[in-house]
Amino acid sequence: MVTRPTAEELQAARDRVVPDVAAGGLSVLFCGINPSLMTAATGHHFARPGNRFWPVLHLSGFTPRRLAPAEQGELLSYGLGITNVVARATARADELSAEEYREGGRILTAKVERLAPRWLAVVGVTAYRTAFGEQKAAIGPQEQTIGATRIWALPNPSGLNAHWTAESMAEEYARLREAAGIPDRRA
Repeated sequence: MVTRPTAEELQAARDRVVPDVAAGGLSVLFCGINPSLMTAATGHHFARPGNRFWPVLHLSGFTPRRLAPAEQGELLSYGLGITNVVARATARADELSAEEYREGGRILTAKVERLAPRWLAVVGVTAYRTAFGEQKAAIGPQEQTIGATRIWALPNPSGLNAHWTAESMAEEYARLREAAGIPDRRA
């Protein structure tokens, strides 16, 4: 049974950095905005209970079953990985400054140049706009590339993003999966 961090443990996780789940040559490197306190306390990306990343990843066919955040290492076997625009953990993304996003974009660019995934999938179009100075960017494939890496802006899977349901997000994530040439892995 997974125990949830206490309020004190969550606050102690503020500003903590969570290691990426990444390797060279991935098909898709998913990029969150920044780690939540729950992610930082557990060490597992997208760990907040209301976050829909793991269900949407399965519903869109990227994984054969719904993975738990603690199983994040399995993503590498599917050619997938996770990083963040800004490395430090906060309670809410609105605690980040525009300069942190821009600096995160510079760091992310260097990381993508080094790892050379086929696709960088930024889960949060507003974060993408700010980090990369693309103010008119919309959900979907972007014209901008980082070397040979293509970029796709995806809806933010946070439970706070009420504009998108898990099903509508899964449709957009599946568009990326198909563009990346990844077969539907659902059983």
